[in-house]
Parts: sequence; C-alpha cells; structure tokens
Amino acid sequence: MATSITTTYAGEFAGQYISAALLSASTIENGGITVKPNVHYKQVIKKISTDDILLDSTCDFTDDSTITLTEQILTTKELQVNLQLCKKDYFDDWMSVEMGYSANNVLPTSFADYLIGHVAAKTAQKIEQNIWVGDSGNTGELDGITTLISTDAGLPAGQEITGTTVDASNVIDELGSIVDAIPSALYGKEDLYIYVSPNIYRAYVRALGGFGASGLGANGFEGRGNNQVLGDLAFDGVKLFLAEGMPANTAMAAQASNLFFGTSLMSDWNEVKVLDMADLDGSQNVRFVMRYTAGVQYAYGAEIVLYS
Repeated sequence: MATSITTTYAGEFAGQYISAALLSASTIENGGITVKPNVHYKQVIKKISTDDILLDSTCDFTDDSTITLTEQILTTKELQVNLQLCKKDYFDDWMSVEMGYSANNVLPTSFADYLIGHVAAKTAQKIEQNIWVGDSGNTGELDGITTLISTDAGLPAGQEITGTTVDASNVIDELGSIVDAIPSALYGKEDLYIYVSPNIYRAYVRALGGFGASGLGANGFEGRGNNQVLGDLAFDGVKLFLAEGMPANTAMAAQASNLFFGTSLMSDWNEVKVLDMADLDGSQNVRFVMRYTAGVQYAYGAEIVLYS
C-alpha cells in the first residue's frame, strides 16, 4: 500500500512525531484477565463442580456427592501486521537531510523507532477492543468476551441486564442493577470486578461530584464537588475496572480468574520486525512485520453478569 504524506511544512524537521491517541491493552496490563501463554492454537479449560459435600457423621464412608468435570475451549487466532512504505516518498519531504543525499538512502532511525512504537501501540489498542467485543468473522478480530457470553445459554436470564444510555443522572441505579444480579457466592471475592466502559466510568466519577438524588449531597464525595481526583473506584463494595476496549454503555461483573487471554508467546507482542528491502529485491521499500496469536475465553458463564 502506498504511503500518503500530507504536509504544508517547508523547513527543517522538528524531530518529533505525533500520532492520534491510542488505547493501551489495559485489561491485560492491569490484571483484569488471566493470561495463559504458550497456547499455540487451542487449550482446554477444565471446570469442576460438586454437589453438597458436608454430611452427618457415620461410622462408614458414604459417597453422596457427584463430581462433574466439564470444559471450555480457548481457541487462539493467528493475526499479523504488514506495513510497507517507500523511502523515495520521503526524499523531497522534511526528512531528506536526515536520510542523506545518496541514492542508497536509509530510513531515518528516529522515524523507524517512532513507527515501531506506533505499530505496537496500534496493535495493543486493537487487542484491547478484541478482548471485549471482537468478532472472529471480521478481519483482524477474535471473538471477545461479551460476544461469547451474549450467546451462551448458560448465562442465567437474571444475569443478563438490558442496558440504557448511561450518564451521571442514572449511573448509580444502573450499577446497582449489576450488583443486585451478582450471585451471592461471588459477592466479596477478592478478584471480583465490575468491568465498565469508559463512558460509564466517567459518568460515575461525575456522579461522585454531587447529586442529591444519589445520596451524595450537593458537594459530592468528601465535599470536593467535581474536583474528583480518584484512584481505585468501587461501587457497593465491588471494585470498578475501567475496560478501555468496551463499547459505550456496556459493563460486566466477573472474577478476573474466570476470564482468560491466551497467546503463543508474550514476547511476540513486543517484536516488530523492520525489513529494508534494498538488499533483498533492490527496491526502496521498508516493511514492518508483526505476527502473534490471541484468543479469549471464560470458564463459568453462570458466574458472569452482563449489562449491554
């Protein structure tokens, strides 16, 4: 694909590149999901359940409980980044001095380093979105957690909540409906989170700034009004997790230990290969290549609350 350069600058290059803001793979980085490396294609997630196991004491051994062993399959998908640019496109542009005047120009190190970082960040953003709402039917995507759970017959009806447009005026009630649907056996677990989309998280912070109807008073949390500089947030005793890849007005309650991200090698996520094709085919092209595998899955659908 050709490189498109749009510029009105006619002077010395300032030495700084700027790209659009990108999401990070925050769900992985912040421990919101259990990472399973060394998954080349598929891995079985074993699930075990038992009946009531506590019995009245007798002199005999009485096996009155049934152990049920089932499984979920975590399937990874091979993905890649292939990017090519032509060094000639930059000869007459603002990097010409840095590239030199020889016919055998090389790509400036500053630009190569920047583009490597940009490719890695762009990939992390896509994976963050894929973790939650990806669709394997689309190019460059895998089935996300909300995609999988929304079609799972094992999700109890009472734990699938129909959402609405969330703002500061209704976020307290909407988060409350999620907490109310969390199974009693899960409530209070150390790694239980309400994963929320950025707009829900933002609405909750604003609500903490003060709404009488929400019971926070006119001056909000700690009387600071909208001057809320908050760290870890919680709602009704359940920690909130900002899931940057979640679409607007979406949330999910689950344990981090119930959610899995599988990949072949974690080092693949940090490796972007830069190939100068001049010595290979005599062209002036430079290629950026990245390859990795990824997939997500959960173990127990009955232990998830979906708000969407």
